[in-house]
Amino acid sequence: MQDNSQQIEFWNGPSGERWAALNETTERSLSFITAALMPFAAAKPGERVLDVGCGCGATTLALAQAVGPTGLGRGIDISRPMLEAARRRAKGNGEIAFIEADAARYHFEPEYDLVFSRFGVMFFADPAGAFANIRCALTPGGRLIFVCWRALQDNGWAAGPLASAMDLLPSQPPVEPHAPGPFAFADRDRLLAILASAGFRDPKADALDTLMNMGATLEDAVAAALSIGPLSRATMELDDAARDTVRGRVRGILAEFETPAGICPPAACWLVSARA
Repeated sequence: MQDNSQQIEFWNGPSGERWAALNETTERSLSFITAALMPFAAAKPGERVLDVGCGCGATTLALAQAVGPTGLGRGIDISRPMLEAARRRAKGNGEIAFIEADAARYHFEPEYDLVFSRFGVMFFADPAGAFANIRCALTPGGRLIFVCWRALQDNGWAAGPLASAMDLLPSQPPVEPHAPGPFAFADRDRLLAILASAGFRDPKADALDTLMNMGATLEDAVAAALSIGPLSRATMELDDAARDTVRGRVRGILAEFETPAGICPPAACWLVSARA
């Protein structure tokens, strides 16, 4: 199996610190997706649940609440800064624990009824090997449930702001579509084949067309676009003048998505299920 050292370094450096600090923004942005994902996962009282790529722990806490005191909630992530935030969030809740480890290599016992992930499984260097290892965490017949992004061009929250600024950005190397990253599982057939090759039964991926809540105001939404997603990475090296120009363009793109709930451009995901 290829190692995930680059991802481990990324999520434990300044980027991990930044994502931990942005947790409130991220949770708001993903609120529509989370509202669809949790009923899809359907965690039941008494179940033992593992949250892969749990980040700052919001979904782990929600799962632990669903399974109740007779169940068990565990989160696993490679990012120490985000896990520190998760442990602060869960302080005093004895039913929850967090593991700092690479889920692709961690030695699991078959003890979980549900393995869950919200955008935490697209970053493996060897996805088939990683999912085969994750399957070891499930009891016989246990279920795998996760959400991942579909193609960038289908996600207006990311594609629109990025396209508006493309001529101002540093030259971008060609992106290998299957490389570890947010959109690595855009190809549904490839995704299902990976799960099958990892030993999962009856893999399915259902399209979820929903919204990203980028913020209550247009200025909030512009700040979010420059903080999360592909545009945030692409603008890191720009000077202040160029960033101001980008802000103006992004403001114009996002203004058309104003709703009573906030600035809400389109989001396109896969809701994925399989059984051990």
